[in-house]
Amino acid sequence: MKQVIIIGAGPAGLMAAEVIQAAGHQVHIYDAMPSACRKFLLAGIGGMNITHSEPFEDFITRYYEKSQWLESSINAFNADTLRQWIHDLGIETFVGTSGRVFPEKMKAAPLLRNWLKRLKEAGVEFHMRHKLIELDGLNATFNYEGLDKTKSADAILLAMGGASWPKLGSDGKWASVLSRQGVDITPLESTNCGFYSRWSEHLQTNLAGAPLKGVSFTMALPNGQTMTQKGECIVTRDGMEGSLIYAFSKYLRDAINLRGEGHLSINLLPDLTHEQLEQKLSNTKPKESLAKYLKRTIKLDSIKSALLYETYRKEDFDTPVKLARCLQAIPVSFYKTKPIDEVISTAGGVSQNSVNQYFMIKRLPGVFCAGEMLDWEAPTGGYLLTACFATGRRAGEGVCRLLAE
Repeated sequence: MKQVIIIGAGPAGLMAAEVIQAAGHQVHIYDAMPSACRKFLLAGIGGMNITHSEPFEDFITRYYEKSQWLESSINAFNADTLRQWIHDLGIETFVGTSGRVFPEKMKAAPLLRNWLKRLKEAGVEFHMRHKLIELDGLNATFNYEGLDKTKSADAILLAMGGASWPKLGSDGKWASVLSRQGVDITPLESTNCGFYSRWSEHLQTNLAGAPLKGVSFTMALPNGQTMTQKGECIVTRDGMEGSLIYAFSKYLRDAINLRGEGHLSINLLPDLTHEQLEQKLSNTKPKESLAKYLKRTIKLDSIKSALLYETYRKEDFDTPVKLARCLQAIPVSFYKTKPIDEVISTAGGVSQNSVNQYFMIKRLPGVFCAGEMLDWEAPTGGYLLTACFATGRRAGEGVCRLLAE
């Protein structure tokens, strides 16, 4: 029986363990934390979005320029396959109105309990509170309760996550371990994140934390196309947070890296055509204040009014035609991402050219990578988890192929 070490007890590591143990090998999972899947459990507190139901040809584009690299792995363990796998664990799933897929009761804990039970019954052994400090070929050195100890195996699979949520175990410190071995690492960066902007003192003092609802963002993309998405977010004292801004995070970050700033346009009233908005704004009353007029005619709230004034002067919208144009095109600039330890996920990691088709590191034969350690990114909506499961499974298959040689 061959011995396999998996470092990282998150979704990618557990999925790899399932594949490898089923092939008749002995799997030992090591993790720095006291228990498995801590980030997975935290993500499930507000509603565990496990995958997305959209057609595969749309689904795979959510991985941006890495879509082609990940396509075979995700196609082999796509959203439908993942849902069936969850059902086999005794957990039903359902599709929400947005197309996102959730386990019943929308919680991660029941799924994880059933999964860990199945893994342990299959013979997978867990070694918690083991922090990887060095890797030398197929020898891994861990710190456990202040003592260093080295373990050897016939294959090693790394699934230690990116660098977001370091308190839950994903601190990205593995990057220096692999860099010392000559592995090409794309620097880890924030994604699915908030951004810093420079608001006026009025907005900072009086409206920070206000929800911005029922708006759409539009951004010009590097390929000449434009991206428009409707949703909501929070206007913070120093920028924006929330699902709508997260959807643009890759493109904003790339623009900031290239030019020092990222720009997008906000339509405060996307449900109205320009003509409909002009018609509503034509309903004026003498001696009525602008704030009262905007609230009466188009129900504009305080934060939307503040964003209007952030960019435009009163003379810029002194007619209904001009006002309609301004309300549907508020330019906003961002100059920095939120810190990496405050974000949902990270971009960067072990580069594509550093691994083979089964994510084995070319410079370290017998050592594989999976999950967010690899250099890809995706928006929220189940895409992150699906790729973690899929790459974990593919790397696990790679381990089995290697051990069968």
